[in-house]
Formats: sequence, C-alpha cells, structure tokens
Amino acid sequence: MSTHTVPQPVFARTRLGSGPGLLLAHGAGSSLANTYGPVMEGLAADHTVVGIDYPGSGETPRSTAPLIVDDLADQLVAAADAEGLDRFAVSGFSLGGAVAVRAAARYPERVTALVLTAAFAHRDNRLALASSIWNKIAASGDRELLAEFLLMVALGTHGIESMPTEQLRQTLGYTAAAAADGSSEQSDLVGRVDVRGDLATIAVPTLVISTTDDRLTSTALHRQLADAIPGAQLAEIATGHLPMLERADEWLQLITEFLAKHDA
Repeated sequence: MSTHTVPQPVFARTRLGSGPGLLLAHGAGSSLANTYGPVMEGLAADHTVVGIDYPGSGETPRSTAPLIVDDLADQLVAAADAEGLDRFAVSGFSLGGAVAVRAAARYPERVTALVLTAAFAHRDNRLALASSIWNKIAASGDRELLAEFLLMVALGTHGIESMPTEQLRQTLGYTAAAAADGSSEQSDLVGRVDVRGDLATIAVPTLVISTTDDRLTSTALHRQLADAIPGAQLAEIATGHLPMLERADEWLQLITEFLAKHDA
C-alpha cells in the first residue's frame, strides 16, 4: 500500500473523455498539449484522460527551486484525485516516463498499467551532455537557438530530411514559440533524475515504446527500462524522439491497443 499522502493539486490540469482513467505525463521543455496534443482526442475516445503541466509549462507558474521528480509524480496523482479517478493507467513521454515510473512506485495500488515512450530511468552520457546544453540555451532566453538545437537532436533522420526548407523554417518558428518558460528547470531535471531503483518494484502491465531513430534518448535507455521492469513489453516505432510529429497515428494505436488488451 502507498505510504504517501497525496498533496493538494497545484499544477494546471486538463481532463477529457470518459471511461477508465489514463494519466498523461509530458516531456521536458514541452507541455501536455505539445506532447500529447495530436493523440489526445484518440486517447479520450475510450478513457478519462487527465494530464498536468509541470512548473513553467502551460498555465502552471515557473518554479523558483529545482524540480523534484517526486513532486511531479505526486501532482499527477493529485490531479487524478481532483478529477475523481481512483485507479488509472499512466502514459509518460521522455521525462514523463520517469514521472510515470515514480508514480507507480509511490502509489502501486492505484496504477493499473504503464506506457513509457522514448523514456529513460537515468541519463546516459549523451543525454547528460544534451540536457546540459539544453539547460544553458534555455537559461539564455534565446528561443530560436533552443528550437534549432531541439529539432537537430529530437527529429529522426527521415523526419528532418523529408521536410522542405519552408516547412523546416515553420517548424523552427513553432518550436521556438512553444518552448516552455520552465525549459531550463525541466531540462535540469532530465540530467538529475534517477528512477532505476523503482523499476524492479513495478508490478503492472508495462509497454515500453522505443523510438528507434532517437538521438536524445537512445534505444539502449529504452531497452534498459524494458529489461528492468518485470514482464515489460517492448514495441518499436521508427521515429526520432518526437512520435507525435512524425508518426502520431502509429503511436496512438500502440498505446490504445495495449491499454485495451489489459483492460486499463
């Protein structure tokens, strides 16, 4: 049983749809809408979807202190409480994968399934370097440079090379505008978070979705999750780090089919 008391919900949250509960944990430097926007309606077709925005994302004010993964996990569950969800599956993308794992470890009796996409339990050397550069650019306030860096590392080879120059320019503009105000704090957490100790305790059906052309979170990090979580399944999707931009329909199908199979 959980020994953790759920705090009052203080992060901005979104609720959509009806059916079994499904919590969404977004990626660093993004927001709920920018991570899950293209698949949100599809997920809400069969689920009561509840997601939060981390400090400095969406309508949630920036944090003046370094972010802590326990707080993000607790606030995700607090949002579920506020929306009347007792049990729920959790879908986490990238940093959100670590948030989802921590939520399952802290509230094991409430989580029914996990879906972890492009996720990691702890940074490897490449992600450590990337998060450090990301943090410094975000802290500088140069949104254009931040967008250039993120697209260079986050888009897969096909995704980026198939874009005509004008589309790439538009995508850069959109990425710069959409960057979270709290990108610096969130990318800092990417470099510090460590949920490796939670993995062996996960006792719910888990799907790890590996983005096979990912330059930000390597396939080795995805496999590490799948290997360390008892009974986890591994599925692959041929994209870079951003399946919501490159293969949204395929991503949605993997999530919904897995949840349906496990009545989650």
